[in-house]
Amino acid sequence: MNTSPWNRIVKYLYSARQWYRETPDRALEQAYDAALAIKAIEDEHFGGRAISDRSSDYGHSTLSYFKSEQQKYLKVIKTRMVEFNASRSFLELPDRVGAKPQAGYSAGDRQHGFDIDNKDRASLVFEKLEFIDRVIDKYINNSKSTAIVPVVSSGNVQVKSTNNTSQPHANNGSANSIPNLAGEVDTNFEEVNLLPRSLLGTLNRITKELNPEAEKEVVRNFRNSKVKTVISLRFILLLILVPLLTNQFSKNFIVGPVIDHFRVKENAPLFINVDLEEEALKELERFEQHLKFEKLIGVAPSLSSEETEKKIAEKAVELAEEYRTESGGAIKNIFADLISCMAFAAIIVTNKREIEILKSFMDDVVYGLSDSAKAFVIILFTDVFVGFHSPHGWEIILEGLSRHLGLPENRQFIFLFIATFPVILDTVFKYWIFRYLNRSSPSAVATYKNMNE
Repeated sequence: MNTSPWNRIVKYLYSARQWYRETPDRALEQAYDAALAIKAIEDEHFGGRAISDRSSDYGHSTLSYFKSEQQKYLKVIKTRMVEFNASRSFLELPDRVGAKPQAGYSAGDRQHGFDIDNKDRASLVFEKLEFIDRVIDKYINNSKSTAIVPVVSSGNVQVKSTNNTSQPHANNGSANSIPNLAGEVDTNFEEVNLLPRSLLGTLNRITKELNPEAEKEVVRNFRNSKVKTVISLRFILLLILVPLLTNQFSKNFIVGPVIDHFRVKENAPLFINVDLEEEALKELERFEQHLKFEKLIGVAPSLSSEETEKKIAEKAVELAEEYRTESGGAIKNIFADLISCMAFAAIIVTNKREIEILKSFMDDVVYGLSDSAKAFVIILFTDVFVGFHSPHGWEIILEGLSRHLGLPENRQFIFLFIATFPVILDTVFKYWIFRYLNRSSPSAVATYKNMNE
């Protein structure tokens, strides 16, 4: 019985040692699975070629989804390969190479032609590394497609750079002098085909339609779109309802009772800021003038000065209670809003996959609109938030927000905000039109300019 704790410690240390010794295999396996995922996307949607807009006829949102998946898997490969190399450097190489194959290899090993029973461990590792290199080389070369080349002044000629390193001594003398003769030229241009790209896209579409599996693919795409729509709408409702319900629940059952208890105990002032006090005084003065007016026109019976003062005192007590409640409500709003913001942030952090699906859904909705609908939405958005009449709307929003939080209305801050934020928002919106919408839908931009003139 005295040796049982020691045995458990030895067992834990042995398990930790085994886990550390299996780190290279585990990291390599995860990197290999990510490379298989990229290869599956290439084979299924891009005809075995690299994931790019030149290799398919998909729309902007679909390409963005595939490229985001590609970047995610490439990050996994990069991270796991660093882990693989770092962990192997601390382990003995003969011990690792001579290790027996472990059970539990993925089905991708056999699917890709790896015979675990007939090949030793070292050759299996080398083949996996070679497969990973073949997959990531396509995207490493594409990321280095901007080269430094001499500028040709006669004619608009684009020079296509190559990554051929078979001439190690041919340009040694002039390699260092090239930056002085030229600037960086983007050589990432489309290949020139014998047939127009639109005709090639039409032929590819006809080929896909003649494919016996085309109907199944259409059904599968429809189901994927349906699932994406359901998940996106459900996530939007989650983003709206959870913060609202959290705000109301915390305000009525958590923050509210605590604030009421401490405000009564400490005999807090009636008004949380000067604006509320001035507003209460104006209401009391208006009530007093109303009584005098009714007395003068004979609507109300004539009251003595004592009765008039009594009515004014009753109104003052009523206003005091009303503004005490409003001041306490402003403090409750601050804490309840903080709790609802934390709930919103928790949803964002814990639902990253749903955010990606929602982004893809919003891209499909925005870029799927017709040109006239896009122009209408753009004009509506700009006129409401950055148009000629937008300062009045921003002023109402800021005044309502300050009253909700119990803050005094700072006119200088409101005017400064109106003078700067809509201008910044308009600049960002115009940059989006120039940078993205002009590239994906130039006809929509032309329609927007014609409608806006």
